[in-house]
Amino acid sequence: MKNLTQAVQLPASKIFNTASLATSLLIAAAIGSVSTLSHAANVQIDAPKSTVQVVFKQMNVPVQAQFKKFTATIDYNSAKPESSKAQVDIDASSLNLPAPEYNAEVLKKEWFNAAQFPKASFVSTSMKSAGSGKLDVTGNLTIKGKTVVASFPLSIKTEGKSLTFEGSLPIKRLTFNIGEGEWKDTSMIADEVMIKFKVVANQ
Repeated sequence: MKNLTQAVQLPASKIFNTASLATSLLIAAAIGSVSTLSHAANVQIDAPKSTVQVVFKQMNVPVQAQFKKFTATIDYNSAKPESSKAQVDIDASSLNLPAPEYNAEVLKKEWFNAAQFPKASFVSTSMKSAGSGKLDVTGNLTIKGKTVVASFPLSIKTEGKSLTFEGSLPIKRLTFNIGEGEWKDTSMIADEVMIKFKVVANQ
């Protein structure tokens, strides 16, 4: 049985739950990052060039994971960013881990509880200019039935007909009850999680 990172050796029971948690954290990544970046009006995402990652620490060793699938809408107005709006829905069954044999386990009740909460979502409430090519985005982030207000900076770069959206968002997994019971202990998996994203869209 393999772990999520070659640098850490864990007992089998710990490996299983750690991998499961990683996918749960991936869900949070999916929501926070894709929410403002997914499908903009009059643009189409270039999926092969787009990445969304979640970075967390397992026994103080950084681990990265990714997600692949979501549906979202965004109405982005570069001339009047405060009028822009975004919404995203994440399908929990589309998650992917570095150790993919654990993908199904994270959907269980103690992790994401996908049977009861098959979708996670983000709905923006405001977008404000933060200078040239920058926005401050705020919205309601819902995971596992709990909604919190989330804010993060977003940079936008234009190259010809291509738009690149990039940024990062720190969250805490325990806010969303990701890793219940004994896995509330942060000595194995840190509470802090960093969402890093780069999404390329063609106009």
